Amino acid sequence: MSQRHAIAARLAWVAVDWGSSNLRAWALDADGKVLARASRDKGMLSLTPTDYEPTLLEVIGDWLPDSGRVPVRVCGMAGARQGWREAAYLPVPTRLDGLGAGAVAPAVRDARLRVALLPGLCQSDDGAFDVMRGEETQLAGLVAEQPGFSGLACLPGTHAKWARLDDGTLTRFTTFLSGELFRLLASQSVLRHSIGDDDLAARGDRDAFLTAVREVNDAPQTFSTRLFGLRAADLLDAGLPDGEARGARLAARLSGLVIGLELAGMGDTLASTPVTLIGNQTLCTRYALALEALGHEAHRLDGEAAVLAGLGLANAHLGT
Repeated sequence: MSQRHAIAARLAWVAVDWGSSNLRAWALDADGKVLARASRDKGMLSLTPTDYEPTLLEVIGDWLPDSGRVPVRVCGMAGARQGWREAAYLPVPTRLDGLGAGAVAPAVRDARLRVALLPGLCQSDDGAFDVMRGEETQLAGLVAEQPGFSGLACLPGTHAKWARLDDGTLTRFTTFLSGELFRLLASQSVLRHSIGDDDLAARGDRDAFLTAVREVNDAPQTFSTRLFGLRAADLLDAGLPDGEARGARLAARLSGLVIGLELAGMGDTLASTPVTLIGNQTLCTRYALALEALGHEAHRLDGEAAVLAGLGLANAHLGT
């Protein structure tokens, strides 16, 4: 039996995380075991509504059986207003094991597909306007792993999310533009002459990163002047190393300033609770270091495991 037929014979459902720039898909059996993975750099920003079904089939078509309908559970930007079909935001507080109730089904031509697009979440009380789309499914994955979870979770990324959960219900969340801010500063501000490559931060100096975290957390009002200090140090500090190590140290310090400012923005919310970090290992490790440097405990849940668990929770709610 070919690999294609072996997957099709065991396929129970398909999980899809469809973002602004990329999509990731997983073929799963009835026990939730991953049979295959695939990804493409074809996110919402490069698609029109009519492009979604052909793009999905391009990615998962080889997994599908010749007949029968396969549930396909999709989180992320495919459900945005500019996406495949809008799955309207659900207002918080929202029970994370009930996201399937807000799912919508886009029209499809291929009779083998039964697609459900999960909703995002929104917040508008007291003027604290905020939205998330995709991260709520990872938070649902945390609840799937730890039913009735209460506590504080952080999802580092381009737009970092901090979420408060009470007994499996998301009650409040806050977004920080930290990842995007770092990239803009590193590549489009005057700091591009000193840093340029935003990947350098991951290879940078740990001490430089932690020092910057502590400095800006203690005095967040100095953030802007410390930013320009990076450029001045590049011009004047004879103690900086040469070559790529120089840019890496400055990038690590920039990362520390941005993340330190984010943690300062969380204020007393961090005072007495451990933080569950959800996402890729590199970013979560950086956040864990910053949190621990400020005296806060952190645990990590893998981002892929979280999104699969969250989509699995929605799949169970939606049935077959």
